[in-house]
Amino acid sequence: MTNEEPGEVEKNGQEEVEFVLRLYVIGASSNSVRAITNLKDICETYIKGRYSLDIIDVYQQKEIAEAQQLIALPLLIKTFPLPERRLIGDMSDKDRVLRGLGIIV
Repeated sequence: MTNEEPGEVEKNGQEEVEFVLRLYVIGASSNSVRAITNLKDICETYIKGRYSLDIIDVYQQKEIAEAQQLIALPLLIKTFPLPERRLIGDMSDKDRVLRGLGIIV
């Protein structure tokens, strides 16, 4: 591993970006469950081994929703690589999620 930006990992002599993702959901609602399932499937298919995913249930941690000024959920925030991106919804539109993450153009 080199001393480059955080989130970059070296694999087979080639640097690959590690995606840092946060998914905000509200309880075990059907939209939340779908968003978690869809996002995990997308990550494991397209960026396997190159991502960290935190799932935050704002029903359990209400102060986070207020601090982050979250209005619509489920909400995915990609914090790295830059630019930061925000996607709202159940993550069922795979192409939209891939574009939002910057995996495809």
